[in-house]
Amino acid sequence: MSELNYAVDGMSCDHCVASVTAEVSKVAGVASVDVDLAAKRVKVQGGTLDNDAIVAAIDEAGYDAVPA
Repeated sequence: MSELNYAVDGMSCDHCVASVTAEVSKVAGVASVDVDLAAKRVKVQGGTLDNDAIVAAIDEAGYDAVPA
């Protein structure tokens, strides 16, 4: 299983967590999404993960992601 980690600025509430989780979960190959609101980090695990698609999904949720 692959794992990718991102720093995501702008998240401040449970709605932010839900939005990011929902969008990233739609990306092919994603098995789990763990959002750490306090650290402003997102950990994505799955089979073959597409970094660009995950960054685009986080952008769709309204946040900027930087690989961490």
